[in-house]
Amino acid sequence: MEQRKFPYLSAPITIGRTTFRNRMFSAPMGGTDITNDGCIGPKSAAFYELRARGGAAAVTVSELMVHPETDGSHAYHLDESILNSLAAATYAADAIRRHGAIPSLELSHSGQFAGTYMTDKSKQHNLHQWGPCDGVRADGAHVKALSQEMIDDIVAHYAHVAGLAKRAGFEMLMIHGGHGWLINQFLSLLFNHREDEYGGSLENRCRFAVEVLKAVRQAVGPFFPIEFRMSGSEFCEGGYDIDEGVRIAQQIEPYVDIIHVSAGTYQKTFGITHPSMFEPHGRNVYLAAEIKKHVSKPVATIGGLTDPEMMEEIIASGQADIVYMARQLLADPETPRKVIEGRPEEIVHCLRCFTCMAERAATSTRRCTVNPLIGREMDGVEVTPAPVKRKVMIAGAGPGGLYAAYTAARRGHDVTVYEKESEVGGILKSEQALPFKHEMYELSGTYKLLAEKAGAKIVTNTTVTPELVSQVKPYALIIATGSTPVIPAIPGLRGEDGANVVIVNDYYKQKDRVTDEVVILGGGLAGCECGIHLGMEGKKVKIVEMGGALAPDANVRHRPLMLEEVDKYCEVYTSHRGIEVRSDGVLAENEKGEQVLISGSTVICALGQKSTTDQVEKLMDTAPYVRVIGDASRVSTITNAVYLGHHAALDI
Repeated sequence: MEQRKFPYLSAPITIGRTTFRNRMFSAPMGGTDITNDGCIGPKSAAFYELRARGGAAAVTVSELMVHPETDGSHAYHLDESILNSLAAATYAADAIRRHGAIPSLELSHSGQFAGTYMTDKSKQHNLHQWGPCDGVRADGAHVKALSQEMIDDIVAHYAHVAGLAKRAGFEMLMIHGGHGWLINQFLSLLFNHREDEYGGSLENRCRFAVEVLKAVRQAVGPFFPIEFRMSGSEFCEGGYDIDEGVRIAQQIEPYVDIIHVSAGTYQKTFGITHPSMFEPHGRNVYLAAEIKKHVSKPVATIGGLTDPEMMEEIIASGQADIVYMARQLLADPETPRKVIEGRPEEIVHCLRCFTCMAERAATSTRRCTVNPLIGREMDGVEVTPAPVKRKVMIAGAGPGGLYAAYTAARRGHDVTVYEKESEVGGILKSEQALPFKHEMYELSGTYKLLAEKAGAKIVTNTTVTPELVSQVKPYALIIATGSTPVIPAIPGLRGEDGANVVIVNDYYKQKDRVTDEVVILGGGLAGCECGIHLGMEGKKVKIVEMGGALAPDANVRHRPLMLEEVDKYCEVYTSHRGIEVRSDGVLAENEKGEQVLISGSTVICALGQKSTTDQVEKLMDTAPYVRVIGDASRVSTITNAVYLGHHAALDI
C-alpha cells in the first residue's frame, strides 16, 4: 500500500492492552435526549455512533454525573436502581464499538455549578450547590463545603459507576478534572481555600483527584485505559497557569494512562476552552506540548483543531500523542476517514459558529450549521438511491442549493445547479474578506466539490427564468435564490449620492474604497463582524443601530464573544436611527429625538437582507415538484438553508 498522506495521524496507538486505530479521538459532547432520570436516549446513542462510523479511534460519551445527591445536573447517570440505565449505556457503547471505535465514558461532577445543563435555569438555583468551600457564587447562589464523609461517598460513587461502565461495554474512562468542575475546583486556588488535607499545598489540592483515580483503577483493573482531562491553564485572575498545570499533571501521572490537556474554567473562559472564530486554531496546543515535556504518559490535545496538516504536525513534532476534535466531528463525522484515505479536500470544516452549543442551550438538542444530520441521526444517515431517477434543476448555488445538489446527486438524480453570478457561494462570498470567517467562504467550495464528485453539474452566469425551466423541463425545481441586501430610501444611501457608501455584501470587492474612518449603518451580525474586522485592521469604526441592542438574533454562545470583540474595536451607537448619509458621516436621530452627526468618511450599509420574492413567485408553478429553501423562503441562517436543502432533495 502507498504511504499514507498523514502517517502520524493515521498510526495506531496502544494504551494498556487497548489498541486505538488512529490518533484522532472524538471529544466529549453532551447528547441530545437525556431522559428525565438520566438515561442515554436512543437519539444520543445515534449521535455518538455517527462519529464512530466516521473513523474516530475513540468516541467519548459525555457527561455522566457520578453523584446525583450532590450534583443535580440534568446529565447522564448510571445506576442499577434506575430502570434501563445500564441497558441504555450498553446500547450506546455497543453502537460505538461495532464500528471499530473504542467507546469511552466521561465521569464528572459539576460541584458548585450543578444544574448547568438545565434549560430551566431557575431550577438550578433550587439545587444545593456543593464545592470544596463555603461561599457564594458570582450569580448569588450559596455553596456549601463538602464534608469528609461526603467526599468519601463521592469517591466511592466514582468507583461504583466506573465498574458499571465497564460492565456496560465501555472500554475507556475519562475522568473530568478541568473546566471548573468539582475535581478542578479542588485543584485550583480559584475555588479551594480549605485548611485541611485537601487544601493549601499542591499535593493536598490534588488529593481528591488522586483518591478518585485510585478508586476508579481499583474498580476497572490494571489494563483498562483511564484518561484524566485537565485544564493546562485556567486563563483567569486567581487561577493557575501552565507552570502549575505541569505540576498537577506530574501529580496525576502515576494513576492515569492518558493526560488530556484542555484549558480554562467555567463561565470565565468559554471562548478559550472552546476556541471561537476570533481565536487561532489550535490556540491551546502549546499547553499540551509543555506538559508532554515533563511526563512520560501519552498526552492528548484539543481546541479548535480542524486542519489535517496542523494535526499531523502536532503529532509529528511531538507536541502531543493524540488529537481530540469535538465540533469538527459534528461538521464532518467522516474527517478521520477522509484523513486516513487521503481525501482532505473533501473535509467540511467547522465554522466555529457555536450553532451546535447554542442549540443545546436553547432546546436540549443539537444542530450543526454545515451538517444537517447532527441531532437528527435517527431520521437516517444514509442517502439511498432514488427508485426513479429524475431531472433536477436547482436555482442558486448558495450553501442550501449546493447541499441540495450534493444530496440529490447521491440519490442518482440528473442534477444541474444554475447560478446567476460567476462564482458559487451566494452570500458566503462576502465572508472571504473576514479572516476569522474564511472557513465560511471556503464552505461553498467544499460543497461544490462534493456535489460535482457526486455527479451534479454546475452552470454559472445563468439566471433561472420560467423560460429556462420550460426549456430544461425538470421534474423537480429547488428554488434557492437567496436574498438581497435591504437598502432603504435614506437620503444619500443610494445612487450617485452614495459615493461613499459600500454595501456590506460587496465589501470583499470594494475594500479599496473603505477609508480609515468608517460608519457602519446596522448593528446586526454582518455589521458587527465587519466592524470587528475593520477595527482589527486599525480603522476607526462606529456602529449605528436603530434598536436597543446589537445583533439580538445572534446565537447565545457566539453573541457574547462577538460583543467582547466589538467593545475592543468599535464605538457603538444603539437606539440611533439613520436619517441621512452624508459625505462626512451619518446623521442619526437618538431616542430623545435629537439629531446627531456620527462622523466618518465611509459608510457601510448593513441593514439586513430580504428574500428574492419576485423571482420565487415567477418560478413557483413551473415544474411538477417545486421546493423553496433558505433565504428565498425566509431570511434565516445557513443552518436552515442546508437542512431544508438536504430534505428537499430527499423528498424528490
